[in-house]
Amino acid sequence: MSQSVAGSTMLRRQIGRKFELLRKAAGLTMEQAAERLDRARATMHRIENGAEHVRFRQADVQQMLDLYGATAEDRELLLAMTAATRENKNWWHDYVGSGLPRWFQLYIGLEAAASNIRQYEAELVPGLLQTRAYAEHVFRMPGGAIDASDGEEQQRAIQLRVERQGLLTRFAAPQLSVIINEAVLRRPVGGGTLMAEQLHQILKAAELPNVVVQVLPFSAGLHAGAMAGAFSVLQFPEDSRGQEVEPPVVYLEAATGAIYLDKPHETAAYDALWVDMTGRALSEDRSKDMIQQIAEEYSRG
Repeated sequence: MSQSVAGSTMLRRQIGRKFELLRKAAGLTMEQAAERLDRARATMHRIENGAEHVRFRQADVQQMLDLYGATAEDRELLLAMTAATRENKNWWHDYVGSGLPRWFQLYIGLEAAASNIRQYEAELVPGLLQTRAYAEHVFRMPGGAIDASDGEEQQRAIQLRVERQGLLTRFAAPQLSVIINEAVLRRPVGGGTLMAEQLHQILKAAELPNVVVQVLPFSAGLHAGAMAGAFSVLQFPEDSRGQEVEPPVVYLEAATGAIYLDKPHETAAYDALWVDMTGRALSEDRSKDMIQQIAEEYSRG
């Protein structure tokens, strides 16, 4: 997938999920939608289930979006995603439109569907663990995905980040395993009080049964993540036959785009990085002790 989206199971499943949600939000059954679109029910079923050989003609996609009363944002996203299945092109790019970047909207869908999320962060507290105050400072920085001069867009992005954290306490919540570089804890963002609150937020999250937080200390020396940078690995539930609903995905983010990798040799490489870093990171208890100690240092000023 790093080179082409042709036949991408992951992309098509995301398209199918989004069309299903829009149809249901419009109050239509699959049979009613098929009738109004003059299509076979089997075709609608294939679309919503991410079948490999569905062709998404632009006119057909627009007709579905019209029927479902899709918002301008959903229209833009689905037109772009379905176009990617036709054009054999990369589906990460440096486009940043209104609101959240298209490539990050896709990540949110994957994150919500994942059963297991592993993240390594070298510079920032992971988004799912950030306080609102910490996120506000992050989004004010120039050069990010959100225009730092657009206060309204910043607030939308911050609110979304806060709402995403509900993922960790929902029914059938994913397992979240996080490795944080010690530098993340020691880099002051917004002052000592803010950082103390942020580190206590991490400790609170680490008490959840589905959340594991480990610190990669400076004393670990050179490690695999030093070359790789931040990354996330998402795994998805298995079906009733014990088969993956979707292949694992590695997500790499930059200022103006993102890369999604799902080829076996690509995900295997990041699995190996993870094994190296977990072997060098502090245990959960020692990690909590270090986070608590640094939080106290911030509180003392």
